[in-house]
Amino acid sequence: MSRYTGPKARVNRRLDMMVYEGSGTIRATKRREKQPPGMHVRPRRPSNYGRALMEKQKIKHYYGLNERQLRRYFEKASKMKGNTSENLLILCESRLDNVIRRVGLAKTRPQARQGVAHGHFRVNGVKVNRPSFLLRPGDVITVRNRDNIVNYLRGVVELAGESQGLEWAKFDADTLTITIVGAPSAADISLPVDGNVVVEFLSR
Repeated sequence: MSRYTGPKARVNRRLDMMVYEGSGTIRATKRREKQPPGMHVRPRRPSNYGRALMEKQKIKHYYGLNERQLRRYFEKASKMKGNTSENLLILCESRLDNVIRRVGLAKTRPQARQGVAHGHFRVNGVKVNRPSFLLRPGDVITVRNRDNIVNYLRGVVELAGESQGLEWAKFDADTLTITIVGAPSAADISLPVDGNVVVEFLSR
């Protein structure tokens, strides 16, 4: 799942939401957004199991997780104080690749993951090539000091328009620096998903 290379518009139609971004994917999804993927498929109401599975798939595709990663986050979230479903999604929101995407330093999450994997970003001055790296308050993310990388990312930011800094992650578009000033809350979760159903599914 972390390296899904299949047709992304198909996933969007199956899950009935835009979990994958990108202009080409969006156009392909809209052309047949009322029609589920597959030949001769009739829309039908999913069972409780099917609905829970779809909600889990939303999280996996949206954040680029495989089954093992999701269950590891679930185990960690279940040991934290508070609501397990909120804790699970907050952990996903705290991933390095997700923060890079949300502030506008990448066009899509797969692009953000690729940039991290190629060593284009630093956390507190140290190269991090794990997209799943969990950020904490006080962390500072900077861009590798190479002209081609810096110029490309400046172009991405300019196309995105006004800075998309978060309440808990401040973005400086001039220096391409992200500063984590707090922890995300339930209100900061960017994926509309029923986390309680996912927790029940993973608890089986």
